[in-house]
Amino acid sequence: MDDSEKNALTMFLDAQRGAVLAILEGLDGEALAKAVLPSGWTPLGMVEHLGYAERHWFQEILTGRADPLPWPDDPEPLTTPRPPSEVFAFYQDQCERSNAILASTPLSTPPLGRHPGDLGDEITDLRRIVLHMIEETARHAGHLDAVRELIDGKTGLGPR
Repeated sequence: MDDSEKNALTMFLDAQRGAVLAILEGLDGEALAKAVLPSGWTPLGMVEHLGYAERHWFQEILTGRADPLPWPDDPEPLTTPRPPSEVFAFYQDQCERSNAILASTPLSTPPLGRHPGDLGDEITDLRRIVLHMIEETARHAGHLDAVRELIDGKTGLGPR
């Protein structure tokens, strides 16, 4: 049962990750670094945020530890001074690490770390971490989809 459920969860998470990348495909560095909404976040900053989320939930929370980041924490949330190639490589690396952890860990495994607040109370095992990451990635893919339309009018991008 665990393998079938794990395969389904992984498929849905990978689909949302793929949507994030497909929505942004073809944008140049200037467009990726452009804040379109009043809140000031950038598409590239959102991708980096999603990389941080993968790292946080699968490494810091589930396993209780994560390798140090290759850069210091940035003061501005959801923006980044890093070039697209570095941010996309970071995101893909974090997704690969998450998938390796997911493949080798039973869904019933409780986390060794704890996320603060009410959400931390809801996260009782790897299964809920994966469900949260599907939710988080899908939510931000929707944000990126709307911003992409504002940038160049393209809609309906992504694998689904």
